Amino acid sequence: MKKNIALGVLFAIFGFTQMDAQILSDKAMGALGKGVSGLTFSDADAAALAKQSIDELDANNPVAPETDGYSIRLNRLFGKHISSEGVTLNYKVYLVKDINAFACADGSVRVFAGLMDVMDDNELLAVIGHEIGHVVNHDTRDAIKAAYKKEALLDAASSQSGKIETMTKSQLGQLGSAMIDSKHSRKQESQADTFSYGFMKRNGYDVNAEESAFRILQNISEGAESSFMTKMMSSHPDSGKRADDAKKRATKDGLYKAYVQQKIDNSTPVKAKAATKTTAKKTTKKK
Repeated sequence: MKKNIALGVLFAIFGFTQMDAQILSDKAMGALGKGVSGLTFSDADAAALAKQSIDELDANNPVAPETDGYSIRLNRLFGKHISSEGVTLNYKVYLVKDINAFACADGSVRVFAGLMDVMDDNELLAVIGHEIGHVVNHDTRDAIKAAYKKEALLDAASSQSGKIETMTKSQLGQLGSAMIDSKHSRKQESQADTFSYGFMKRNGYDVNAEESAFRILQNISEGAESSFMTKMMSSHPDSGKRADDAKKRATKDGLYKAYVQQKIDNSTPVKAKAATKTTAKKTTKKK
């Protein structure tokens, strides 16, 4: 079945990153950007907004229960990494067919079932290690600030007061959608790639899985969905180049060897009604 590829996030998206993921500049945002450019936006502000927004996203997407095979697999892989580099993380799976994952400023990491269908354990470790890198490097803070400004969620009074105002569910839905659609810079993506490699190496995982993960995404981008991806992306370093960079890191450390993908098993060990995958929903209600 053809997979629906969603450009993600704060991510964020580890894979389809030909797009130049630029955070909007004040100039590009016009009067709105100028109005909020002086806003004090701390790590605590970013985490609080991200927490509220991720709660809204979780409420509007099919989250895999703890007994689901996808959740069991993810918890098995990352249960030991809920605290990484001083950041407390939480993981959930969205039972959607999109090949995607993203991280938020509050340490929330959301992985889509479609991604888990095409990557083995080590490849997933590389992907989510990349996402952890975005959190640790404060990229997610910058992204949610950009999303907050982009969605015009500050009125004139609050922008002048320099305070983050309380938002409605509708506004949080807007922000959550903007978070998924926001992009990281080329430099941020490169730094997160390097973080992922270090994460794999420090924890004794096969560092060659990082190259393999990018090759998978490269192959997808050159396949049936290539025209869609070409339309949606631009000048960001492509998956092939990032795979080459990962190979160079492993070669430099004397660790390189061709990676052989292992068995992928997302099955539920107990009898349960299979959850139907759907396309991820993004709440975009207007004020």
